[in-house]
This record gives sequence, structure tokens and C-alpha cells, in this order.
Amino acid sequence: MAQDYQPSSRQPRRREESQRSSTKRRKKRSGLSGAAIYVIFVIGVSALLACIGWVAANDVLALNKPAKTATITISNEDSFGDVADKLKDEGLIEYKFLFNLFATFTRSKDDVVAGTFTLNTDMDYRALLSGMSANSATRATVTVTIPEGYTIDQIFALLEEKSVASVEDLQDMAANHDYAFSFLQDLELGDYHRLEGYLYPDTYEFTTPQNPLYVINKMLVRFDEQFTEDMRQKVADSGRTIHEIVTIASMIEKETDGSDRANIASVIYNRLNNPSGGTQGYLQIDATLAYINGGKVPTEEDKSIDSPYNTYLYKGLPAGPISNPGLESIQAAMNPNSTSYYYYALGDDKVHHFFKTLREQQNFIATQELYNNG
Repeated sequence: MAQDYQPSSRQPRRREESQRSSTKRRKKRSGLSGAAIYVIFVIGVSALLACIGWVAANDVLALNKPAKTATITISNEDSFGDVADKLKDEGLIEYKFLFNLFATFTRSKDDVVAGTFTLNTDMDYRALLSGMSANSATRATVTVTIPEGYTIDQIFALLEEKSVASVEDLQDMAANHDYAFSFLQDLELGDYHRLEGYLYPDTYEFTTPQNPLYVINKMLVRFDEQFTEDMRQKVADSGRTIHEIVTIASMIEKETDGSDRANIASVIYNRLNNPSGGTQGYLQIDATLAYINGGKVPTEEDKSIDSPYNTYLYKGLPAGPISNPGLESIQAAMNPNSTSYYYYALGDDKVHHFFKTLREQQNFIATQELYNNG
């Protein structure tokens, strides 16, 4: 008896197993591909971060930079961002944000002070910040020439301009520090103008920034050196004080045409010593008006300004020096010419002409005006 054919159930199972095996292989390949992409991504990011880190480290640690030296000047008005800009512009740093972050993290921002500093590309971030501090050995040296006849305000403004010290700090140190010099002992503390006349005009070298106490003391030492013991004895013998001599010298310095100091001194002394003649004891020095009006050309109205420096309003010497005189004017104040002059006037030839009487002076001035108008 013939038997019917029965398909084997093994064939569908084999196909299913084959399909499952193929799916597993596809999933395995897909899993391997995703893992490879992830690994490549991680490696790429790590490499990028490593490159960024290396570049940043080069800037922080001053590696692989071309050799360069630069002078950086920082003013009191500059912010830390301004300082970073200057370093960037000079090629001393590459990344201002990173430099700012480093300074913030190391708490070094407040150590940066105004001044002029010599820096270079061998200096890392820490060295740059240290190099712009008050105690830095990289502070530049500046030469400051103080002209004869400068006032204390002009001197302090010049020192600030040269980044030696601020006007505010200099004024405070001039007003309140008790300097150990005999010629200052009778001058009360509290007003910086008390040192007017004693900041000797000369050429000085300072590092920047510099301690204002050191700056002022250096100029006072120079005055002390120039005013010799022989000169002090001569002043004592004359019956006057050093302060009076310096006050007279300061007026001579502001009035002189450069060749007439001893004659101007004679006019001052003639007016002082003869209160009943000439100008009746009034010195009438225009330079004292300029001292109290802010340095402007004196006017008739200025003669009524109520100030102890106004030699038109008050007899005798002004309250103190009106400038810082040089040695020639000090010597002229100690050694005036012997004359009968009470007046002088500046001619069109830029030279002072001297007269015994007011009429002579006025006639001379009239001739000058006539010549100019003619």
C-alpha cells in the first residue's frame, strides 16, 4: 500500500535558524560599526582637546614663542583688560581670555600697578604678572629733567606723566611725611605746598613705578647737597633764613630773562629794605600773581586777589616760595648787585631794563608801545 509523502518539518526550522543567524550577524556588524564610530569620535575629541590644551599650554608657559622684548606702559586709568590688550598687541600673549582667567585664578590682578615695564616672550603668565608688580625687577628706568622754575604742581604732573608716581600719592607724601632736613623743620605738615622751593630742579633717573617717598626724598637730598655749609653760614650771617632766601630765589627764577638774576635780586631787596621809598614796601612781582591764578598771564583784576602770595596786596615777602629755583637764582638771592633800581620792564628785545623811578619805567614802556604802534 502506497504511503502519502509528508514534508519534513526540519526545513522551515532550518530557514528560521538561518534568518536568525543572518539577523544576528547584521546586528553584530552594526554594533561593531557604532562602537568604531564612538571610539573614533572619542579619539578625535581627545586629540582636539589635546591640541587645544597644548596650544594653551604653550601660551601659559611661554613655549615655542619667537624671541621679542617689549616695553609696556600701564597708566592708573588702565583696566586689567587694557593691560591684556597691550600684552596681546606686543605679541607677549596670544589668548587674552586665558590670561585673564589665569590672573583671576591666581589672584594676581591686584598686583599689577601703573608704570613702565620691560617684558619679553620668555616670560610665562606668572612671570608677566610678577613683572608688572610694584616690586618687579623689570621696571623700566626713566630719565626725568625738572626745569628750573617749575612749581611743585608742575613737577608732580611731570612725574605722573613719566609713570614715576601719581600726583595724588606725591601730594600726600609731600604734605604728611616729616622729612629729616633742618631746612624743613619749621614748616608745618598738612599742605604739600610746604615743599615748594625745595624740590631741586635737575635730571633724575627713576624706576617706574617708584615709591613717592623715595622720589621726593631724592630731590630734597639734591637740594641739601647744593645748599652747602658755607652758603648756610652766609645766610645765617645775613640775618635771614633759608626759607626767605629760597622764597626770593623762587621769584627771581620766575622773573629772570636768564642774564639778570643779580639785578632782579637788587630790586627785590631795595623794595624790601626801603618801605618808605619806591613801591612803599610792596614787592609787586607779577610772578606771584601767576602763582595764585593758576599760571595765567596776570591781569589788573588779579592784583586784588586776597592771598598771602599777592605781593601787590600785601607788603614784604609772599607766604613762601612760588617755584623751585636753581642754584644760580639761589646764589643771586644771596649775592644781589648793589643798585638803586626799584623797577624793571621787559623790552621788545626780550631783555629786562632797569630803572630807579617809576617815571623812567613808564617812559620806557611808552616808547616800546609807540615803537610797536608805529
